[in-house]
Amino acid sequence: MNHKLLMPVILLMLSSCDKMEMRGFITFYEDVNERFEQSVEWNDLHGYTEISISRESYSLHVMGDSHVGGTKNLDRFFREAMDEDAAAVILAGDITTGQQEDYNRLAAHLPSQDSLICFAVAGNHDLYFHGWKHFYSLFGSSSYFFVVHTDRESDLFICLDTGGGTLGNKQLTWFKQLLESDRNNYRHCIVFTHNNLFRLRPTTSTNPMTEELDVLVDLFTRYNIDMVVTAHDHKRNTDILGNTTHIIMDALQDVNDQASFLQISVSGEKIDYSFVEI
Repeated sequence: MNHKLLMPVILLMLSSCDKMEMRGFITFYEDVNERFEQSVEWNDLHGYTEISISRESYSLHVMGDSHVGGTKNLDRFFREAMDEDAAAVILAGDITTGQQEDYNRLAAHLPSQDSLICFAVAGNHDLYFHGWKHFYSLFGSSSYFFVVHTDRESDLFICLDTGGGTLGNKQLTWFKQLLESDRNNYRHCIVFTHNNLFRLRPTTSTNPMTEELDVLVDLFTRYNIDMVVTAHDHKRNTDILGNTTHIIMDALQDVNDQASFLQISVSGEKIDYSFVEI
């Protein structure tokens, strides 16, 4: 690239995301297919989680973009989930900046799995500074599913890795096969991932590919996905496309004046959600 053009390009990149890490442009992170293969190996070794609830109603608490660093809001998120007896919590990416010291800080604040079941997917910031190895060490897989069983029904929850902006061909094939083979066995199905599919603002960071987006929307419609929950844009938004509710969460980051998390409540055939402000 012409050196005279380099600085304007860098400034454009920085202006497109006020939380951009410069290091993310000058170091690489693992290809999504590599991350998916490692996630599959972890899943094969540890299995998929099944949660049994001795009642018909339960809740899940979901957050994104804590960008640890700070942990005040994250601590409150965990505390409220435990106080509400949530079935599980989902950390929908950009949990850290990708640096090892931030993963170490996060690990020190994570509740034990005995007190609160936690699921996580990687966001783009979690992958900076070679962060995938730290994410994998702490959470294992970033592509998997889990099931919640009530007294009468079972619900399917799928976590997808879009930290690099795309599912990649291997993960997308796995997702298709999972829906084809298992979706009809469950009452509700909700998908969690970091990268929101419908952008609220133009950026140069992890924009979804149009062809992949077309495939995903078709899958959401064909297999009656109830809800898709994402983060990334740091700005709350809700849209309905067909039978699927698409939710973008606010950033849980301590410095965000509008920090909130999402509470999903499942009761019989009904799914409700609310934003809980910090």
